[in-house]
Amino acid sequence: MPKRILSGVVTSDKNEQTITVQVGRSTTHPLFHKVIRSSKKYRAHDENNTYKVGDAVRIIECAPRSKTKRWEVLEDAAASAE
Repeated sequence: MPKRILSGVVTSDKNEQTITVQVGRSTTHPLFHKVIRSSKKYRAHDENNTYKVGDAVRIIECAPRSKTKRWEVLEDAAASAE
């Protein structure tokens, strides 16, 4: 099964080798046909502490690294756009 890849913005980098990434989603309501925006925060592994608050990153699923970390940073979202 392929691993999921999500893109979001770093909201916290206070922990050692860990960042918090907020991923936003948009869906259309089935009855009212209005766009509903929702977001969720994921904790991701950042080996070298390279990403700071406000950076756009892509994260990928991985084996559990701790109680709450199941994601790791794949690359900079800006680097993948080029």
